Order: sequence, then C-alpha cells, then structure tokens
Amino acid sequence: MEYVLGDALVETEWLADNLDAPGVKICDATFYLPSDERVAAEQYAAQHIPGAVYFNVDDICDPDSPLPHMLPSNDIFSEKIGALGVGNDDNVIVYDANGGGMAAARAWWTFRVFGHSNVALLNGGLPKWLAEGRAVSSEIPSPEAQPFKAEKNSALVRSLDQMLANVDSAAEQVADARGRGRFEGTAPEPREGMRSGHIPGSRNLPYDQFMDAERNFVMRSPEDLAAAITAAGVDMEKPLITSCGSGVTASLLAFGFYLMGKEDVAVYDGSWTEWGARDDTPIET
Repeated sequence: MEYVLGDALVETEWLADNLDAPGVKICDATFYLPSDERVAAEQYAAQHIPGAVYFNVDDICDPDSPLPHMLPSNDIFSEKIGALGVGNDDNVIVYDANGGGMAAARAWWTFRVFGHSNVALLNGGLPKWLAEGRAVSSEIPSPEAQPFKAEKNSALVRSLDQMLANVDSAAEQVADARGRGRFEGTAPEPREGMRSGHIPGSRNLPYDQFMDAERNFVMRSPEDLAAAITAAGVDMEKPLITSCGSGVTASLLAFGFYLMGKEDVAVYDGSWTEWGARDDTPIET
C-alpha cells in the first residue's frame, strides 16, 4: 500500500541532494506550546537546515485576532511570504524541530489555504535530519524579497459559526487531534482559562497516531494511517474537519488525510482555544 498523494512528503535524502536546487525554498516552522519553556525562534537561530528561513506561525497571522496564530489576510500572507524570499513558482519544503506536528504541517496547510500547492513536508523533520548526521547552520539567511500573490481558499477553513452550525446539522465529521485526556476532559488544557472536553459529536484521533516518535517522527505507513482512521470512526468518504488546541496539530491530521487521498479536509482555525474559552459553546466529556 502506498500514499495516494505521496508527493506531499519528501525524504531527508532528497532534500540533502537539493538544498541548492533552483526554486527549492526551505521553511523552518518550529513552534512550542505556551507551557513549554523553549523559545522556537531561539531554536531556529541555534540550528536549522542550511538555507532555511523561519516561518513564524505567530507572526504570519492575523495581528488583530485575540486568538493565537489565526490565518492572516491575503495581503499579509503575500507580504510575509514574499519577504522570506518565496515566490509563487517555488517548491516549498517545510519542517520543524519536532518532526512535523509543531508546526510544519500548519505551515503546509497555510500555504495550501493561500493557493500554493507546491509545498511538501520533510519526513521526520529536524529530528531525523540530525539523527542522520546532516549539516545544520546558525547563519540566518537574508533572502531577496519575491513577489507572492495569495488567494485564500475558504473551503479549507472553518470558523466558529460554521462549527456551531455543524453541531446541529452533523453534516461534517470532526476529528480532534488532542490527546485522549484533553479530549475526555480528564487532563488540563495547556492554556489557562480553557474548559475541558470536546466539541459534541467529534471523534478523537490524537496526532501522534499519524507520526512514529520512535523512528524520528516520520509519518506512519499508509496501513497504519488507515487503521488509526478506522479505529477513530472516521469515514474517508464523508466531509471532514480537523480540530485541536489552536489549529496546529489539527493540520498534521489534515496532512495525513491528504496523503491518503483526501484533499478537501478543512481545519477549524480557532480550535479549542476559541471553543473552550467561551461560555456559549456546547461541550461533551
């Protein structure tokens, strides 16, 4: 069994051979939860794949939203990505220091939302790259700005109002990427002020079921992905939304579903940070 859309996943061997290839642009999208003492920008500055620019999810976002790293406007995304030296014709490779779930998949999904389909995730990310003894750099690139035109595809995004309507209609399945404790309301949320539980009717599919931590966070096999999807009670033939804490690991689920051939998965951008902080949203435990 093979991934249906396997071109979205590139191997470290390929990237090592194409670091200087024309049109290949590398983005380090490392991100850490607020409860983590590490600083993502410092991690990037200390060591990154040579030539990689820093895709900061907390900067390439809506500056007016009180929620973390919500999607920006077309103009903001165009400006920020162009400033990183990325153009519409470039082949973008994204990775992070955690293998993909924090938040390379978020960067991959964001590029797709804004109309850039020529984007792939580095399998295993920085952990696999380092385990293989490959070169890293602390030199911060200064790329020449490139023109980039973004065109948002709203079909890949869900808002609070759409999620509330879906609770009543159940027209779309919701897969929650958080761990089982957070999903069931038995474990605390990493952000203060959040209620515990999950969106009514959603299914729990922790994102680590799509990645193999014991093998440097590479994506699991198509067979393993299919088994995890089935065990979670998700039907690949029906419309699907992914959710998580703040829209980051939900993107890893969307990526896994994409590998399996489901291209139209939407991500609830506000996710539990929005849903769990309100007192007018229904919750199940």
